[in-house]
Amino acid sequence: MPPPYRRALARALALTLTVATLTLAGPASPAQADDIPKAPGHRLVERYGRAPATASPVPGPALPRHPHLAPNGRSGMHGDAAGSGTHPYAGPLGRNPEVTSEKIAPIGGECATATFDAAGRLITVCGTFTGFLLKLLDPRTLDTLAEYKLPQRSSTVEAITRLDFARIFKDTSGGAYFYLDDRDRVVLADSRQHVLRIAHRQDAAGRWEFTVEDDWDLTGHVPHDCVSWTNLFPSGTCDPVTSVMPDWQGRIWWVTRLGRVGTVDPDTSAVRSVRLDGEEIQNSFSVDRDAVSIVSDHALYSFTAAPDGTPQVQWRQTYDRGTGTKPGSVNQGSGTTPDLFGTGQEYVAITDNADDRMNVLVFRRDTDIPADRRLVCSVPVFGHGRSTTDNSLISWGNSLVVENNFGYENPTSLLLGRSVVGGAARIDVRPDGSGCDTVWESTVRSPSTVPKLSTANGLLYFYEKEPNALGVDAWYLTAVDFRTGERRWRVLTGTGPAYDNNWAPITIGPDGTAYAGVFNGIVAVRDTA
Repeated sequence: MPPPYRRALARALALTLTVATLTLAGPASPAQADDIPKAPGHRLVERYGRAPATASPVPGPALPRHPHLAPNGRSGMHGDAAGSGTHPYAGPLGRNPEVTSEKIAPIGGECATATFDAAGRLITVCGTFTGFLLKLLDPRTLDTLAEYKLPQRSSTVEAITRLDFARIFKDTSGGAYFYLDDRDRVVLADSRQHVLRIAHRQDAAGRWEFTVEDDWDLTGHVPHDCVSWTNLFPSGTCDPVTSVMPDWQGRIWWVTRLGRVGTVDPDTSAVRSVRLDGEEIQNSFSVDRDAVSIVSDHALYSFTAAPDGTPQVQWRQTYDRGTGTKPGSVNQGSGTTPDLFGTGQEYVAITDNADDRMNVLVFRRDTDIPADRRLVCSVPVFGHGRSTTDNSLISWGNSLVVENNFGYENPTSLLLGRSVVGGAARIDVRPDGSGCDTVWESTVRSPSTVPKLSTANGLLYFYEKEPNALGVDAWYLTAVDFRTGERRWRVLTGTGPAYDNNWAPITIGPDGTAYAGVFNGIVAVRDTA
């Protein structure tokens, strides 16, 4: 049970959200960006630290381009089909960095997944308390060019009506995970258990607009008696769709929180699904030419599709799921989207949820591997009883980078100058595949972001918050050297809970800007020198 002050804060927030929901009916019209306000204390903390870096690209072949996704680096939350968490663009080097932001809503408005169309325009989904907004933003000014309102999630209604604010922060459904396809169309699953394919275009007057091109109804395969303003006390089951991704053949795969795995054939609209009984899926998943890699809160799976599209298990690997949910995890299980990596993408990596120390796990992906030889290594990371992550690993070549999210729950967790224990580490698989080694460990405190690597300049980007004795909640974009783990530079993005990223990723745009979704919208950092 949370401390009394936190319960009171949660109730106050919920009541405020009720007012906001009633007064913010309907999406806003396209408008110029308003900056996210900084909380008091921003003049009392360091604005910029250390010194600019020099670009040092990391060697290695580019990942294969998925035929049904936008180019690598701009197609989804994890950058590509392999879930690598890398971008081929050079991010900021810390040369007189400029920080801008857009406030999406009076309360909330976090923009999680960010993608980029062929012209570099930013496409993102922002979570407000009146529903998710699919937005097209100018990548420089952050002005809204167009938006499309998605249905409100059940978790938001529950948070407001039941004064349980935490429900929102344990919900990964409703469009937070989406992808941009090879024709710059957004594909997502909304909170009605529908998969939508949405294009954007200019009308005759030059105004941008979103248009739904396809709408596939999954409710025949997914229980959908969900809480809403017109159904406050449902008697049935609600199973939100967590994520969608295409396979190499063009099928759209989808997973649900309660362990359903399915496909949609875009040409025939045929839907097929199976159920992982008693298992939960709260992460996205990765795909390559012949397999789909999915992790539940019990096991890692390799799936393929039967000729009619029905998902089939190629292999299943259990892992140590621990004895409970840790502070900093959404559920009792791995918090990572599987990473497909290695010189031939022969490995897949996740983390477990072991009680004492979380482990980075690397498995061989071939279907003919004996069960006792599938595990390459299990590497414990971070401190005893103080390690967990609910964000994807970064993978490049034979290297993995993991961060520690232990202690983060939601924006109330770090108020009044508090922070997490933090930490990040790089793990490398040995060239002969005989095991793995820890290359470096860092003390960087990145409470909940999905970090990213710019392969073009060799910098890792984290979203950092350190303890502050004065109670100032200062948030920084921090650049770390991929080779050594050394902090290179950092810049203040803002102060206060509005700048808490709350599980949103960092994304590097084609023009070299680093974007971070935050509780009140989105921030952008770019070099000006």
